Amino acid sequence: MLSHGHLNPHLRIENRIRTIHSSLSIEHNSLSLEQVTAIIDGKHILGNPNEIREVKNAYDTYEMILSLNPYSIEDLLKGHKMMMADLISENGQFRKGNVGVFERERVVHMALPAWLVPTEIENLFHWY
Repeated sequence: MLSHGHLNPHLRIENRIRTIHSSLSIEHNSLSLEQVTAIIDGKHILGNPNEIREVKNAYDTYEMILSLNPYSIEDLLKGHKMMMADLISENGQFRKGNVGVFERERVVHMALPAWLVPTEIENLFHWY
């Protein structure tokens, strides 16, 4: 399992905030680093409620990540449930619908059909 090691607690929280901000930015969360910091510090900010929820969920998930087994699909889904709480209805379970990446009207990439996801995740974990 992973451990916190001997990192300075202030450095650890600062790194966590930067990681959360960067990860959520990739997913088009528009909150600034300062806003993410304020949310994690328990302050109220003005912003999109879903984006604020994403920050809180990410922080809570990072707090519990060391207790998860990296070889467990059940724990993967437990982390997903916490990360997506109050954001999507399928939190903590594999998706039931098909998804893709679009550029305007054009399909850029179609993901694996939903019915194959559990088996492919199981294969990935077995390989890992």
